[in-house]
Amino acid sequence: MATLNLESSSSSTPVAAPLGIARFQHTPYYCEENIYLLCKRLSEDGTGKPDGSDLFVVFISNEKNQIPLWHQRASHRADGVIMWDYHVISVQRRKETSLPDLVWDLDSNLPCPSPLATYVAETLRPSFQLFSEFQRVFRIIHAPIFLKSFASDRRHMKDPSGNWTATPPSYEVITAEDGTTHNLNEYMAMSSLDVIKSIGADAVDTALTQKLGVLVGESKLEEFFSQIPL
Repeated sequence: MATLNLESSSSSTPVAAPLGIARFQHTPYYCEENIYLLCKRLSEDGTGKPDGSDLFVVFISNEKNQIPLWHQRASHRADGVIMWDYHVISVQRRKETSLPDLVWDLDSNLPCPSPLATYVAETLRPSFQLFSEFQRVFRIIHAPIFLKSFASDRRHMKDPSGNWTATPPSYEVITAEDGTTHNLNEYMAMSSLDVIKSIGADAVDTALTQKLGVLVGESKLEEFFSQIPL
């Protein structure tokens, strides 16, 4: 992912990572790979279910590839707002109905994980009126499918001359189980025309079974996760 210019007279140095997330692999500007590895780690260390069935990968972007998010560590503004071209987080569905679903965002200065409702209020700030070109769309994919299907050779992080725009991770590139070497662009492509109009069993089933999941609008994000069976 990359940042877009966002000027403000209120600025500060980037914020350090919250305590507790140092155990996770994190490479700045490679959020999709960070979340891929996070989902694997949560499944392996007992924080999530062994099969990853309680985890979902969420791509956030729009047709213009410009989305504002608050409380981002890479921001130089006091309020932590930054304009990403896209961002990736994970949502963990809790099996106990009394416990809130959790958001894992390794680029946030909020506690990680944070309750979904808190993350929505603080990072998305739905009460803040956005122009249409900045309105966010959410691609929700079941983590077990994502871990099998996702691939990136990091081509999107090179400039026209072939130079890295951000230092890449030291580990090998991620290849899908079927041998695909790059499909990140498929996850990032979002059209408002494809956003589901209502939350129902069919939409949930699409997120649980399809490689590219389902596109959900911001106003229905929390409702969508509440409809996923425990």
